[in-house]
Amino acid sequence: MNSRERFLNSLLGGPVDRFFRYEHGCWPSTRERWLLEGYPAEAGCYHDDPGFRAFFQMDPLVRIKINSGYTDSPYQPKFERRALEESREHLLYVDEDGITKRVLRRNEDTSMPQFVRFPVAGREDWRRVRARLNPDDAPARIGDRAALLQQCSDPEVATLLPICGAFGHPRNLLGDEGLSFVLYDDPALLHEILENWYELYVKLIRALTALVRVDAVLIWEDMCYKGGPLISPAHVRAFMLPYYKRFIREARDCGVQGIIVDTDGNLLSLIPLFLEAGVNALMPFEVQAGMDVVRIRREFGPSFCIIGGIDKRALAQGQAAIEAEVTRVVPYFLQSGRYIPTLDHTVPTDVSLANFQYYLCVLRSYERFFDVARDDSIIAPYKKHLVR
Repeated sequence: MNSRERFLNSLLGGPVDRFFRYEHGCWPSTRERWLLEGYPAEAGCYHDDPGFRAFFQMDPLVRIKINSGYTDSPYQPKFERRALEESREHLLYVDEDGITKRVLRRNEDTSMPQFVRFPVAGREDWRRVRARLNPDDAPARIGDRAALLQQCSDPEVATLLPICGAFGHPRNLLGDEGLSFVLYDDPALLHEILENWYELYVKLIRALTALVRVDAVLIWEDMCYKGGPLISPAHVRAFMLPYYKRFIREARDCGVQGIIVDTDGNLLSLIPLFLEAGVNALMPFEVQAGMDVVRIRREFGPSFCIIGGIDKRALAQGQAAIEAEVTRVVPYFLQSGRYIPTLDHTVPTDVSLANFQYYLCVLRSYERFFDVARDDSIIAPYKKHLVR
């Protein structure tokens, strides 16, 4: 079975010869630590880096590199990054999303910025900003077609298009507080923003799939915190769901098979809405936010692919904790299927290279069960961890 088949069958519930090998990656400051512990200087931080995949023996997966946004919004052109104020400890600047933020000068990747101002405070701002979100700019977003064709040339490797979601994008425009007010004070403005979001991504996906195969779309939302979603499920139904449904229908008409949503925090109350929209995979299921993937699979069954759910914090606690955490999760999915095991976020700085490698060894020890076609005598010692 090749990498593309393994990835798509994991998403869609087909047979696999083993788990798809995937990890989100590590923080840049974690990589700096690992370099002192033997990590290759040429290897990067994330799964889309060939050096990272080669060193940790991950399955290949092409993350299509065009101006489609992800945690950033798909502005064309981007805002100019401008420094506004500097001190010994902080930097105040406008980023490429037009957001004014204050960050620590050291270890920026391990801390949250202070958000000072967002590009849209009302309709006048939206009229100016939407010129950078023109749905007819799809060719400019795609950029170098020869480079795109080269990226997606291997028929045995799945292709993944990242986009900024129907919550993530308005939040980038308005901020959490501004978006919360607009839900009540100017819902027509939010619908206008989301109609533009829909049109932009539909035209982009049509233009892109006329050139290359797109196997899956990865939608960034990050719309939950430890206690639940940042907006109510009722607001998700009223505002996001109609645009999700329409976009997903269009994407499927263009040959896209996988629709993956990425949101941190506790998304339990949103799972039924995402499934209704047509989403068939969710990630990363943060354990510290109460996301127990075994319990979630028991509640929802194999109706969607679970990606993640292994507590990253265990990796800093040593080999016994790593073994216990992997054993808590992975054996259950040997029978359940439709699962891609990975940590519930990027690897933090308190995790040594040796501990991360040990985690991968423990995780991959379960691959032998696929070789014996789930022989009950082999799995028997792990029955207590499986379906009850």
